Amino acid sequence: MAWRDFITVDPNICHGKACIKGTRIMVSVILDNLAAGVPVDEILQSYPSLTTESVQAAIAYAAELARERVVAMPV
Repeated sequence: MAWRDFITVDPNICHGKACIKGTRIMVSVILDNLAAGVPVDEILQSYPSLTTESVQAAIAYAAELARERVVAMPV
């Protein structure tokens, strides 16, 4: 699956934050829910315009960002 098929960044939508195409649902909202332990089924119920594939795309997008960016961790 190519996350680029599901995610867009438009400076005129949600202040240029990554969103699921055709929605104003930010990728960060999906990831925050997943990180909080919210099951995918519950996220899909809360945001009916999402699909299982769009949630997977959000995870794939985050994985790519993690590969590309180094975050300094205190020792």
